[in-house]
Amino acid sequence: MIVTRTEAVTKVKYKVYIDGQFAFVLYKGELSRYQVKEGQEITEKTCERIFAEVLRKRAKLRAMHLLNDMGRTESQLRMKLERDGYPAEIIKEALDYVKSFGYIDDLNYAKSFIEGRKGKKSRKEIYMKLLEKGVSSENIEEAMEDCYEEEDASAAIRKLIEKRHFCPGKASYEDRQKLTAYLVRRGFAYDNVCRTMDAVIEEYEDS
Repeated sequence: MIVTRTEAVTKVKYKVYIDGQFAFVLYKGELSRYQVKEGQEITEKTCERIFAEVLRKRAKLRAMHLLNDMGRTESQLRMKLERDGYPAEIIKEALDYVKSFGYIDDLNYAKSFIEGRKGKKSRKEIYMKLLEKGVSSENIEEAMEDCYEEEDASAAIRKLIEKRHFCPGKASYEDRQKLTAYLVRRGFAYDNVCRTMDAVIEEYEDS
């Protein structure tokens, strides 16, 4: 195997390409320690030493640091490690490591995400956001079953009704229909929207 290129990422960090393919990232001192130089041969044994002595430990520490910085899904953490230039097998080991301590749990992440937003956004919006973060549909659905009750959606609808400055005493039938359509587009169930609207109007009339 031949080191075909060492590409500077920063003043002290380099991408290493072997036989024309990106292999891993090393610091300048590590290039010297393992005698990694452009145009020179690198043995399988040397690569194994780099994986064992440098990359495995560094990836685990990096994963822990990223999780201490903020909560992340498994998919988000994998993407960050990929961007840092870690090989796939090293990323898998790092993910397995943090999961063994319970530091990554997509189900609990989804539950926490839902609890923090269910009074402000519809289930549909939250569902799509979690999918974008790499949470599986199975975990999202289970988390929603645990976190949602109908009154949660009704509370979110009420907040949006207030935000739209809907006044039952002044609103026309057309105004109500427009607001209903808006809430349905936001992802709330039509029946729940109608029940909540009726309750808001009834409360106004009784006041």
